[in-house]
Amino acid sequence: MTLTHRWARHDDVPALRALMFAAIERLQSDVLDPDQVRASHAVMGLDTQLIEDGSYVIVEADGLIAGCGGWSRRTTLYGGDHSPGRDAALLDPATDAARIRAMYTHPDFTRRGVGRRVLDLCESAAADHGFARVELMATLAGERLYSACGYVPIEHVQSPPIDGVRVPLIRMGKPLVRG
Repeated sequence: MTLTHRWARHDDVPALRALMFAAIERLQSDVLDPDQVRASHAVMGLDTQLIEDGSYVIVEADGLIAGCGGWSRRTTLYGGDHSPGRDAALLDPATDAARIRAMYTHPDFTRRGVGRRVLDLCESAAADHGFARVELMATLAGERLYSACGYVPIEHVQSPPIDGVRVPLIRMGKPLVRG
């Protein structure tokens, strides 16, 4: 399997949303109950501001979209276009941590280096823009990958209620090594 990458364009949005739906449905069901999986669709998703900012990457395996994710210099830590509480204010690289956002691997491509490739690309881009640290909001399904890549838990939280259901999340962080 050959992995390649490119930065996302707006015409990728339908394929990205389909990948995200499959990832939430199939990968979250191992760690969340069915109501939490349903609620996850309201908590997670694509923030098209990342595409506008040129900071959302697609990893392809033999021409198929295998995974995606982005980094951000904006305040919002997680959530998609539809999520409440978004904040597009710019972060200060001298004092703030860049955000790793909207990371998804297609269920057919898990455990093949796709998520690690997305993280590496995003971390490198954030470092190139002067950030010394990154933070993300992990799902329970993603925690193992992030821990293996050097992220440490900052706090365990619950999403705001979605039809009375909360989704467990873990805010994690990591210092960046400049190369």
